[in-house]
Amino acid sequence: MSVRRGRAVLAAAVLPPVVAVALSLGGCGSGGSGSAEGGFKVGLLLSQNVQTRWERFDKPLIEKRVTELCARCTVEYANAEGDVATQKQQVETMINRDVEVLLLSAVNFRSLRSSVERAHDAGIPVIAYDGLVEGPVSAHVSFDNERVGRLQGEALLRALGNRADKADSGQVVMMNGPQTSPTNVAFKKGALSVLQGEVRIVKSYDTPGWSQETAHTNMDNALAALGTDSVDGVYAANDGLAAGVISALKNAGIDPLPPVTGQDADLAAVQRVVLGEQYMSVYKPFKAEADAAARIAVALGRGDDITDLTDTTVDTATTKHIPAVQLDPVPVTVADIRSTVVEDGVYTVDQICAPELAAACRRAGLTE
Repeated sequence: MSVRRGRAVLAAAVLPPVVAVALSLGGCGSGGSGSAEGGFKVGLLLSQNVQTRWERFDKPLIEKRVTELCARCTVEYANAEGDVATQKQQVETMINRDVEVLLLSAVNFRSLRSSVERAHDAGIPVIAYDGLVEGPVSAHVSFDNERVGRLQGEALLRALGNRADKADSGQVVMMNGPQTSPTNVAFKKGALSVLQGEVRIVKSYDTPGWSQETAHTNMDNALAALGTDSVDGVYAANDGLAAGVISALKNAGIDPLPPVTGQDADLAAVQRVVLGEQYMSVYKPFKAEADAAARIAVALGRGDDITDLTDTTVDTATTKHIPAVQLDPVPVTVADIRSTVVEDGVYTVDQICAPELAAACRRAGLTE
């Protein structure tokens, strides 16, 4: 075990109560940009590439920020593409490559426990990225995931309230993500906390692997069982599921489409919001999440205290009081596109407003 690893594990084990998120590098050590300290390897393991955010935003943002904070550091990257066995092997590979700290977005929060324990035993602190994972985790970076679900549920109720006061009598189909992680469970819990007692949830599906095709099939089945005129709104947990739902609704000839929620503010989803096919998405500022994860990774890699880099704690069945950063998600309807994803530089108006969206973009006030 390297000296740095030993210090990192010790720092994670003796953290005092957490305080506010630091706005500067703070506890990341005297090196600042990394010029005064030796570099090291940061392992980055992402769970899947079904959602475009992982490869398009999270990976390059984390890589860029790590090297800004530590000029001689490098990022070792792999994507499990939704397969637990692949991710377990990737953890072993990262251990063998002598990474000093591991950023892990787990495919399954229970199934990766033994891998987290292996990393911990090798003196490598593990940061649970975007979702929790069981085992001796040193830190967690994500969003307030119950709030994500609440924002989706609240938006759906508003949309139903604009459709002949369906908010107190509407029939809603829920298209949840796979219930294989606390993150996905939190989305569903947050949505239910808003929707239960306000609408009738007539069908509810948990979708393995966030599969758009499965969401399409499930929506087809719901329409066959309920009738094409009996669905007033759809809670879709993310934009991929929303795409599957909307394609099924359109194939069934439903016009106008009922309001459909989403999450992640994928470009295609933002375009559907402009067109009026998807009512809303939830934007999770990826840059802020990547920045927080990179700061903590560099600090732990240097063996520094991360107290000033976290703002709360979270628990799992195996580990209590995990230092954590929980960021605020932002709802995006057609009225919010410019002030969110455009203002933050996620997309340009030109990227959103493809030629076939010209009229819709003018109506949305994105172009003249």
